[in-house]
Amino acid sequence: MNLYHCMIELKRDAQALAFASATEHWLSGLASRGLIGEWKLFRRKFGLASAQHSDMILTIEVEDMAQLESAFRSLADAGSPADQKYYDLMHDMIGQLAVGLYRPYPDPTQRESVALV
Repeated sequence: MNLYHCMIELKRDAQALAFASATEHWLSGLASRGLIGEWKLFRRKFGLASAQHSDMILTIEVEDMAQLESAFRSLADAGSPADQKYYDLMHDMIGQLAVGLYRPYPDPTQRESVALV
């Protein structure tokens, strides 16, 4: 299992509950089609965090790189009008975004040990 991690700052005029609702509709649609695994949206509590931490964190589980590629490919395809509507709503509220892809560590294949020098 891999974890796609998104640190999100909303635009000043964006409403957090509207963002959460659009995110839920869009990601639930992707999950129902098997394009992603579980996902969770978190919001900073009491504004407690260092400067490097954003107001919201979104985590999306993907089984492997093939599943992640399928999810990205679905963004390029128009998809259903409902999916596009919720994606656009969600995306239009994002002011800043930083992403990362993580895997369990140590993993069984130890990719670092077979890297070319």
